[in-house]
Amino acid sequence: MACCGHSLGSPCTLALLVGFQFAFVLYFSLGGFRGLVSVLVHTTEQEFDYSRPHDVYTNLSHLRAPPPPPRNAGTGAPTTGPPLATCQIVSPLLVGPVSVHLSSPLTLEEIRTKNPLVLPGGRYRPPDCEPRHHTAIVVPYRNRQTHLLALLYHLHPFLQRQQIHYSIYIVQQWGNGTFNRAKLLNVGVREALRDEDWNCIFLHDVDLLPENDHNTYTCHKQFPTHLSVAMDKFKYRLPYPQYFGGVSAVTPDQYMKMNGFPNQYWGWGGEDDDIAARVRLSGMKIVRPPVAVGHYKMIKHRGDRGNEQNPHRFDLLKRTRLNWRSDGLNSLTYELLSKEQEPLYTNLTVNIGEELHHPQGKTATALHPRSASKTGALDHQETKLSESKAAVLVNVTVTRPDGMKTEAPQTKAANKMTQAKTNVNASHL
Repeated sequence: MACCGHSLGSPCTLALLVGFQFAFVLYFSLGGFRGLVSVLVHTTEQEFDYSRPHDVYTNLSHLRAPPPPPRNAGTGAPTTGPPLATCQIVSPLLVGPVSVHLSSPLTLEEIRTKNPLVLPGGRYRPPDCEPRHHTAIVVPYRNRQTHLLALLYHLHPFLQRQQIHYSIYIVQQWGNGTFNRAKLLNVGVREALRDEDWNCIFLHDVDLLPENDHNTYTCHKQFPTHLSVAMDKFKYRLPYPQYFGGVSAVTPDQYMKMNGFPNQYWGWGGEDDDIAARVRLSGMKIVRPPVAVGHYKMIKHRGDRGNEQNPHRFDLLKRTRLNWRSDGLNSLTYELLSKEQEPLYTNLTVNIGEELHHPQGKTATALHPRSASKTGALDHQETKLSESKAAVLVNVTVTRPDGMKTEAPQTKAANKMTQAKTNVNASHL
């Protein structure tokens, strides 16, 4: 043990110095404490090779509508077949990383042909098993025809492999006023739940495409979920801990508990942070998939006219704690101008009003914007606004293609929202 003397030149002292230096370099090269723990502690997190993605339409050939049941003897009607088995918890059709086309290589009609099991309105239900999950995808939208084509081309096969029952809702803001993403999301949730008792609502930007089909479009039973945790725009890292933008999901109960989303954010920015604050203020937390799963690519684009940076966003965020109970689901007003079952999506054209500080009498210069794309993805018949722009939350009037007007029936979930809209439960704080 003579080598371990107190001299700095002793072999033991030099060995300790080298060891500490090596540990120091290793610590920071692995990203600090968390990285070191991930190496030392065994983890069951699945790894994926994004350098070899599958085609996004892989395995769709396995999806076939079941043959009709045999007829009874004679000329009787077809007999009812046996009930379908429940879909597996993890779909056997999943492939992991998929290739992403930032612009659709096909027209809208070609996309429809490539997805024969998708019904009008963008609805799909697995043909060979009973789905465990029922998801409505709500996309706030205006003047992004090429982005919409790319999303439809990519998202339909992506979701079909997950064996979920789903529908895609495109919520198009009418007119040329300032864009309001969060209010359009409120409208989309409200209208989707008038159609069906969806148990999961996805809030989906039109310019984000998922890269891994293990990132399932389902909801956490207790807490809101943020799915776009690793976007190429942010070098596949979460930009900050409370980030809730891009693609997120809530159940109807979670939506009501946080009083929906804010209606006062006109222009770009702020609403995502407000929604994240509502999650915390209502006694919930944000959950996320692993970073290795939550990969998304963003379609690059220039800033939109009418969606300029919101100069009031920081002032609004300061007041979230005071305003979240009064600004949201229970203050939502809008006018549904048309609801159309397109081949690959349900189109909702809505008038959500304009910023309060706009001069009196200012109106938009054009009715329903017509698509500039060769596919005619958003060509709609022009509809005149009624002289009385009554606020609509319940008993929305839907204009049918034949010109008749009918009141959309409410589902159970929509009725629950109606009952809760004037009295958000404060016991959840």
